Amino acid sequence: MEKHQQVISIIEGVTVGGDKPLLLSGPCAAEGKGLCEEVAGKMKEIAGELGFNYVFKASFDKANRTSADSFRGKGMDEGMRILEHIKRTFDLPIVTDIHESYQASEVAEVADILQIPAFLCRQTDLLLAAAKTGKIVNIKKGQFMAPEDMQYAVNKVNAMADNPIALLTERGTTFGYGNLVVDMRSLPIMRQYAPVLFDVTHSVQRPGAAGGSSGGNREFAPYLAKAAAATGIDGYFIETHPNPEVAMSDGPNMIPLSGMKAFLMEILKIHSA
Repeated sequence: MEKHQQVISIIEGVTVGGDKPLLLSGPCAAEGKGLCEEVAGKMKEIAGELGFNYVFKASFDKANRTSADSFRGKGMDEGMRILEHIKRTFDLPIVTDIHESYQASEVAEVADILQIPAFLCRQTDLLLAAAKTGKIVNIKKGQFMAPEDMQYAVNKVNAMADNPIALLTERGTTFGYGNLVVDMRSLPIMRQYAPVLFDVTHSVQRPGAAGGSSGGNREFAPYLAKAAAATGIDGYFIETHPNPEVAMSDGPNMIPLSGMKAFLMEILKIHSA
């Protein structure tokens, strides 16, 4: 099976497909400026020391929460101000989700990578709007999608002449109710179509399994991350928080910030091999 091997410069100073794996990492939600500053500073330090191409990740809006009572974020205006502050202060590229087509152009003024949530990976208008900005588009594989079918999402993005680069991210597949499994075959399959990342934290999510919100089993994250690294992929999506137990979104899945260096070192041993 032919794999994606080409080294691509996706952002100034950031490549995908080479010896340095891409790392999209940060808190699930941009809960506040202070939190984002703490995570961005520490993660930039760790990534630089270990040799990752680092992009800061946080969502300005969590539009697909289980319950309407759940925290969604600071809103687009305040959320994007926080992300712009992180970009400028720490000299870091930014990745964040968009949920509506109208958001693409405004978010692209700050973000270097526009992320398409897994539930929306087939939404043609959203994919095209993201592609038209000229920014990199990271498409999360839907929990309901066969890996082979993700080529069509990539084709929608690549059809726009101004944006020839899409990334694909595996985040698990629905297995019954409130559970996900990861089929490691999907990683080399999707790598035929685009560079592939593995979403470590959402792959251990338990959708809707915490009584109105999603739960998770972060204890399985190291096993899945190392298994994904062994298949030969281009990078990792890992959410982290100084105190996941009080995080306002996806706390059960996130890796504690204090443990990220050791976690990444374990992945890197296998990735480098």
